[in-house]
Amino acid sequence: MRASDRAYATLLEEIQTGVLAPGTVLGEVEQSARLGVSRTPLRTALARLASDGLVAQSSPRVTVVTDVQSDDIRALFTVRRALEETAARLAAASPSAKAFARLADAFAAADLDGDTARDAYYALIAEFDEEMDAAADNDYLVGALRTVRAHLVRVRRLARYRPERLAASVAEHRLIASAIAAGDGDLAAHAVHVHLHNALTSILDSLETSPTLASSTQSTGRKRRS
Repeated sequence: MRASDRAYATLLEEIQTGVLAPGTVLGEVEQSARLGVSRTPLRTALARLASDGLVAQSSPRVTVVTDVQSDDIRALFTVRRALEETAARLAAASPSAKAFARLADAFAAADLDGDTARDAYYALIAEFDEEMDAAADNDYLVGALRTVRAHLVRVRRLARYRPERLAASVAEHRLIASAIAAGDGDLAAHAVHVHLHNALTSILDSLETSPTLASSTQSTGRKRRS
């Protein structure tokens, strides 16, 4: 792996997991030393993160992790809805649609009791996303979805854990997978729409009811994503 790719992967994971919180300053000297790379590959990694909208430059040599604001989350879900509804329709019409029956069964059997079980559930969602990307078979659509998902990991971790919402999410994913397996593109797209509406509502409610999280989404003076 190239030094720039390694630096990008490390910083991306740290931003998504909250190790590097919104507002964290990423100075070139400090980050180069910490990551064990020279400044040129670090700048390349930071430029990629900036294009993802995860960091922004506050000065020529200082980059800051961007905030997550409620308006940004709504905008993100608007794009996500359009992309995932289209992907679901394409997957339902693909030759591999019937393979989603296995995923529907996996969602039906999903266990949410404990951190390990929930990690396994999130891994199942990642597998589902990969299968839908492959079935959609559209490089432009998949590329756009990957950018959106880079932000979704971060947004999910900002929201509070809600057992009832997670249980509902399992049922929603099962319906999407079942509809794709049945070749019903309309139902699959509608099920995606309902799932994303419920997910957005839950995330925004978490931000509004948690003073700590709300304050992290309301800082001013953020440089907007291009």
